[in-house]
Amino acid sequence: MKNIIENKNFPQERALYGVNEVELKNCTFQGEEDGESALKEARNISLKDCYMALRYPLWHDENVSLERVEMTDTCRAALWYTSRLVVKDSKLHGIKALRECSDIELENTSVISPEFSWRSHRIVGKNISVEGEYGFFESSDVHLSNMKFKGKYSFQYVHNLVIEDSTLDTKDAFWHTKNVYVKNSTIKGEYLAWYAEDITFENCTIIGTQPLCYCKNLKLINCKMIDCDLSFEYSDVDADIVGEVTSVKNVKSGKVVADSYGEIILTDDSKVKCEAQILTRGE
Repeated sequence: MKNIIENKNFPQERALYGVNEVELKNCTFQGEEDGESALKEARNISLKDCYMALRYPLWHDENVSLERVEMTDTCRAALWYTSRLVVKDSKLHGIKALRECSDIELENTSVISPEFSWRSHRIVGKNISVEGEYGFFESSDVHLSNMKFKGKYSFQYVHNLVIEDSTLDTKDAFWHTKNVYVKNSTIKGEYLAWYAEDITFENCTIIGTQPLCYCKNLKLINCKMIDCDLSFEYSDVDADIVGEVTSVKNVKSGKVVADSYGEIILTDDSKVKCEAQILTRGE
């Protein structure tokens, strides 16, 4: 049975270092002492209705539950090297909020955090909003649904990623990814998914310049492409596009089918042999 701690403030350095089987309710982590690492090396802990404004509170922990917890912008690098983490109805608003963690569940949670979720593994996110640069960098086995994402350079070098029913406002997303499936989503941004391998978009709307270049085993199923010029350069493609594509350029191989094209560009200075079929629907 967990030891329950209620209505306390913990401003000191390593205030609860190494605790086990503890439930914190309506507690705060703030004060002039400016203590760091409040719950470092803790095990089997839960926090409910807590407010956290100090650095590095949850490092090297195992089996952590956060519910209705607010981490402010001064709660930097909050969750590092931690495993079996559940976060619900919370705010993660400190820089570098999550790094090198594993077995993570996020639900009904707001994230405002540059460099969120770097090198983390086995992540499930539902009904979340994420704002920040370089989100999910080098993470793996990630499944996100009903997510709103805003920020640059997202999902770079990610392996085994599923995104469903989401909206992404991001540039340079999905670079160097492997085994990615995006469904029923809108992706707005420049230079989408360059150098990606085994990546599929189904029932998606893709918006922005120069998407999907240098890809291997790229699939688009029933997708729309808006303001997408210079698409698919040097990519291996199997694409079924609803509506017009502004332009496609030097598609390496495979097949592109669309209702119409603003321009099909094949240049004499192409660095690879381009043998893709570029077809108008009905041909």
